Amino acid sequence: MDDDPSSLFEAMAACLRQIEMIKPYRTGSLGLTVEDLLPLLRAARDVKPSTAADARQFFQEHCRPFRVQRADGHQGFVTAFYEPEIAVSAEADGLYRFPFYRRPDDLIDLDDGNRPSALTADYAFGQLRDGQIGAYPDRREIDEGALAGRELEIAWAKSKVDVFFVHVQGAARLRYPDGTVGRITYAAKAGHAFSAIGKLLIDRGEIDRSEISMQTIRRWLNAHPDSIDEVLWHNRSYIFFREMLPGNLDKGPVAAAKVPLIAGRSLAVDRLIHTFGTPFFVRSDSLVHLDDGKPFRRLMLALDTGSAIVGPARGDIFTGSGDEAGDDAGTVRHDADFTILLPKDVATRFI
Repeated sequence: MDDDPSSLFEAMAACLRQIEMIKPYRTGSLGLTVEDLLPLLRAARDVKPSTAADARQFFQEHCRPFRVQRADGHQGFVTAFYEPEIAVSAEADGLYRFPFYRRPDDLIDLDDGNRPSALTADYAFGQLRDGQIGAYPDRREIDEGALAGRELEIAWAKSKVDVFFVHVQGAARLRYPDGTVGRITYAAKAGHAFSAIGKLLIDRGEIDRSEISMQTIRRWLNAHPDSIDEVLWHNRSYIFFREMLPGNLDKGPVAAAKVPLIAGRSLAVDRLIHTFGTPFFVRSDSLVHLDDGKPFRRLMLALDTGSAIVGPARGDIFTGSGDEAGDDAGTVRHDADFTILLPKDVATRFI
């Protein structure tokens, strides 16, 4: 009763345009289809709530809430992500040495029809080489030059650690020496599973589990420069990017749902389970730093996904762009309850 979901209506209208004019979203295994969502999105298209109560009333009238519970009885879990801003150069030199790569032309999408038996079902991408499909080079192989000389570089950064964390976030603003700002967003990945370096450092006793965050990981890497490669190569996953027009920098990046993310209102979910454009109410009594000491309780929209976002009650909250948003995102690792809001006319299918 205290939430103000007014900002969701613009994003829902953008989802509707994407579905009707460009390409529908894939249906997650939960079974909520784009056709199921269309009446809700169309009803929201012309709504311009004048108060928070009006915005809440729309969802109360059009949706029915269902708690999402894990089969093992544990609570759901939230982390957060943001859009970093990184100093870059269009050309490599002695200072700018670490590239952001475009998607290579020998990287192909895999499915059950073309995936070789040597690759497990979680490989969504592979390499087509001399008519044969196999695993793509991993992070270490790419860092050691597997893509050198192919003119895939979008821009060059000063720090390998900065590049790594942009891979984790999936998007970034690129600030060039002349002040020009560009944007990159996720295009594809090499295909290898995501392995959290934070867990590695916890398991080795380098950082206490209660202290793990993006900030403590960065501090550890800065204090141990000779270990950077070995730790980063633990995560074999490698992300490729595509350039985007910077657009309105007051808005978030365009992510997997192909609409701009809204700070504090956009949620990355497991897209194998959930369908983009679905509203979720997320509640976490222990997550308080995003709302000035108050427990986090917000209606959000599923607009993105990520390799580490796995399971029905798992979400990644977009906190915004820039360093302050990064400070907010880096310490979010909290238990949370997830309630999915299903359109009333289809909700009976899920009872």
